[in-house]
Amino acid sequence: MTTQAAHLAADHTETRAQALEVLRALVGRPDADFHDGQYEAIEALVDGGRRALVVQRTGWGKSAVYFVASLLLRARGAGPTLIVSPLLALMRDQVAAAERAGVRAMAINSANATDWGLVSEALAADEVDVLLVSPERLTNPSFRENQLPALVQRTGLLVVDEAHCISDWGHDFRPDYRRIADLIARLPASVPVLATTATANSRVVADIEEQLGTGVFTIRGPLARESLRLGVLRLADSRDRLGWLLTHLAELPGSGIIYTLTVSAAEDTARLLAEAGHVVKAYTGRTDTMDREALEEALKNNQVKALVATSALGMGFDKPDLGFVVHLGAPSSPVAYYQQVGRAGRGSANADVLLLPGTEDAEIWRYFATASMPDQEKAMAVLTALGESPRPMSTPALEARVDLRRTPLELLLKVLAVDGAVRRVSGGWESTGQPWSYDEERYRRIAQARIDEQQSMVEYERMSGCRMEYLAAALDDETASPCGRCDNCAGRWFASDVRSSAAEAAGESLKHAGLPLEPRAMWPTGMDRLGVPVKGKLKAGELVAGGRILARLTDLGWGNSLRAMFAAGAPDAPIDPAMARAVVDVLREWGAAGWEGAGRPVAVVAMPSRNKPVLLQSFAQAISEIGRLPLLGELSLEFGGPTGQRGGNSAYRLAGVWDRFAVGPELAAALAACPPGPVLLLDDLVDSRWSITVAGRALRLAGAEQVLPLVLAQAG
Repeated sequence: MTTQAAHLAADHTETRAQALEVLRALVGRPDADFHDGQYEAIEALVDGGRRALVVQRTGWGKSAVYFVASLLLRARGAGPTLIVSPLLALMRDQVAAAERAGVRAMAINSANATDWGLVSEALAADEVDVLLVSPERLTNPSFRENQLPALVQRTGLLVVDEAHCISDWGHDFRPDYRRIADLIARLPASVPVLATTATANSRVVADIEEQLGTGVFTIRGPLARESLRLGVLRLADSRDRLGWLLTHLAELPGSGIIYTLTVSAAEDTARLLAEAGHVVKAYTGRTDTMDREALEEALKNNQVKALVATSALGMGFDKPDLGFVVHLGAPSSPVAYYQQVGRAGRGSANADVLLLPGTEDAEIWRYFATASMPDQEKAMAVLTALGESPRPMSTPALEARVDLRRTPLELLLKVLAVDGAVRRVSGGWESTGQPWSYDEERYRRIAQARIDEQQSMVEYERMSGCRMEYLAAALDDETASPCGRCDNCAGRWFASDVRSSAAEAAGESLKHAGLPLEPRAMWPTGMDRLGVPVKGKLKAGELVAGGRILARLTDLGWGNSLRAMFAAGAPDAPIDPAMARAVVDVLREWGAAGWEGAGRPVAVVAMPSRNKPVLLQSFAQAISEIGRLPLLGELSLEFGGPTGQRGGNSAYRLAGVWDRFAVGPELAAALAACPPGPVLLLDDLVDSRWSITVAGRALRLAGAEQVLPLVLAQAG
């Protein structure tokens, strides 16, 4: 052995000994040792200063790699590690894990942006080993311009956690993650970079490697999860699926997660199970940040049997002994499904995973399939508006120029920012002046990939082969093989019966109807540009009271019937008697609650309908007869009626209905002849609520004391 080789061997031995000592302190076990690949990744970062990608199953110990590497690099005089982490829950868990291991960690994100002063002081005093930053902070103008440059120069290691978010081929692409490629380019060449993920197929891996730069050291391990017992149970409808949960939830091991595809499904399911005595809570994108933290702790401490959650509870939630994951409805791809079921069995020998697919799944998949992809026409409209503006434009100001709702508009701006066409600055957004072209071919291929993934999920549900092998193969794991545990390998391990009383209880719960319809109180910004002379708050004499809807289209109960009723090509037919009775129940509960303080209605007025006139007229007639209220007629359509399409933003939706509804002479006379009191204003379907607001305003201006909206369905 040459002298140089001997030195290298000695350095390797010393690094491994140091790394093993840190690992054992990290996990609190004196006999702990590295999993296959862990030390190799650490060595590549610490001794080689390389850029590395680690693709390993959930629970393998990816965080141990960057915590051990961080402390070793710090001991050699390197600056703090910068970890880009996508979720607040993930940051909380990582900070807690770091502190247990003696790693000084801090986080800066949307939840504690005001703490940057404390973080900055700690960094200046060299009291931070690991700083966690959300990808959104990288796009914040103040952080990007004032704090990030100095931080980049001091960084000893950059870690990109959940790196599949970088790739728009991934199941959870986030435009802000594309900023990381710019961050990597700004790092000194000597700074090592680590990207980690558990959910990346070969195409996503190649995309991540390209963004990390040349000479990437990639470690891919087997992705099959030996602790998981997979199964699929196909039931007829939502009634039976909820009935199965009522029948068997208590039998599932430990505590776990019940995933749903929509917020309303999570809330409905949690309500039903709680009413039956199960200790469960809903956890969705609507859950307050502080409440989320409390719910996560409750699940970790086994204070609840389950959280009924959307994908808002996913990456970063770490409960090693999570006993089960049940899906009410399937995610849109095997990769996304693998990521969610990976919450279970991370630190235990056994965990149960069951999928209860729904007939509505494909419709929900289609809605979300292209949500992250820019629309060419809308993108050009944004670029034109910014290019013509002499100063930065806020998102609300852009809404008056581009017919996009707030969330997709913000997503589009992020995509354009990643492409270099716009930039976020103090005061809003501005054009960079750089040319931009719509990559139609790429987005077409991504759209087709989403369709293929959906079909793969259908195949997973119906297949006769090993389910774990199928999921691992979907992630291009060359070691995929039969697990011997799933329902197809070892036989059905779960009961399939649904207790009749449970099915009946589920059916009754699904019949539950009636949700508040919040009134509009503020006009959108910039309406003068669209020819609508309003701004600020609606005047007291124009306001419509809070109303009621039978159900949302996304609800598990009446939502199913309403979706079928309003589906493309569905015939216009009179209201179903059962639905009419459900609306009467809504009215009864509404009356008991005090009619918004307005008093009992004295008459019924119908909205005009171009798509469902038979339905709406029969609805109005039924309510008039059952409630013994005079049906005064319907409003008139002016100037050809409303324009535009569902799904646009608030400003454009208002412009499309402004002055399009009128109180005609006959309706005005009938209204004048009514005794004082509020009128019920009936509609079939609401989305933005501007139609009901403008029509109700017209009734108020025509003399109605108050207007109480009553609607069959709400979109979204």
